[in-house]
Amino acid sequence: MPKIRSMTDAAVKRLKPPATGQVDYFDSNFPGLVLRVSCGGRKAWNYLYRLGGKPRRMTLDMYPAMGVAEAHDAWRAARESVRTGRDPGRPQAATDFAGVFAEWMERDQAKHRSARDVRARMEREVVPVWGHRKITDIDRRDILDAIDRVADRGHTTSALRLYAHLHRMFQWALGRGIVEKNPVTALPKPAEETKRDRVLSDQELVAVWNAAEKIGYPFGPASQLLILTGARRQEIGALRWSEIEDGVIHLSGARTKNGEPHLIPLSSFARSILAAARRKGDFVFTIAGKAPIRNWSRAKADLDDFAAITEPFVVHDFRRTIATGLQKLGTPLQVTEAILGHTSGSRGGIVGIYQRHDYANEKRAALEAWGARVMSLVEGREPGKVLPIRGQR
Repeated sequence: MPKIRSMTDAAVKRLKPPATGQVDYFDSNFPGLVLRVSCGGRKAWNYLYRLGGKPRRMTLDMYPAMGVAEAHDAWRAARESVRTGRDPGRPQAATDFAGVFAEWMERDQAKHRSARDVRARMEREVVPVWGHRKITDIDRRDILDAIDRVADRGHTTSALRLYAHLHRMFQWALGRGIVEKNPVTALPKPAEETKRDRVLSDQELVAVWNAAEKIGYPFGPASQLLILTGARRQEIGALRWSEIEDGVIHLSGARTKNGEPHLIPLSSFARSILAAARRKGDFVFTIAGKAPIRNWSRAKADLDDFAAITEPFVVHDFRRTIATGLQKLGTPLQVTEAILGHTSGSRGGIVGIYQRHDYANEKRAALEAWGARVMSLVEGREPGKVLPIRGQR
């Protein structure tokens, strides 16, 4: 094979492509460094080496993107890797916290609905502090300090979430051999997560409904639709017109928390809200038409201001309020759970496997009765007698 005693840019430029195939030109002063010239004029730097007794070849880069001097530098780096027993042709896994975090997000979290929240919390709380450090240097004291910083701001729930994210990430890294132990294991939690039991009273429900009227589109009617349907905030916030057919919201598994398709019948009251909504593209509730509404925190602050309710509440409390209201209306538990999209409780285990009835008619009747109840409260009239919703025969 041809060798070039002094590999320079001038010498490389003079090399002519062969009539057919390709020719390897070896740099005499850098053992294993090869410039492969192809018949089409392509010139690529290669490094030939042995690892574990087996010959290997790796491509460094193309010429002239990589000049001779850069090729010599790449040769030195690759040769040093071989000397220490590492394969330079195999991408090395990240060992710093930021790199491992990025890989974890891609390989373990990308398909989760909560991936955006996980990334935001981690990038806000720990990546700026630990990003440059080796992940194996992060110990229990570091973890506790990070969690305590969040808890000390009074954000107990966020501290619990951070605890869970870190535990899962380090457990994933342990499984892939990146770390030898999970520093979060057996670490005390910042607090026990509070189980909420807040249910809005009739007067509070009316105050929130009227506050939503004052807020106006898009968050106002979106909030009212939450009250009438029992759906989750993200299900209504990202609702598309194409998901509504024949008076029913059709949510695919990708749009629900449990990953199961979910049908939500719309009462006449809910349909009237949608009929008055502005059309700006496919999203039902949107600012500019290109994306769904997201800034619920500001909308919730507006609801608080206009409703002037003494006891704090969160948007998720609407679901508990609806479940309680349906119970008062005599709705069977199975129907209520079907409305809320629950797959546990009475629909869990073996019952959930063999009982596939979708309760479509029962859900529609229950939500129509609930809508009538809400509107009677809003309009200040005594609710009429509501017959209990009959269960499946």
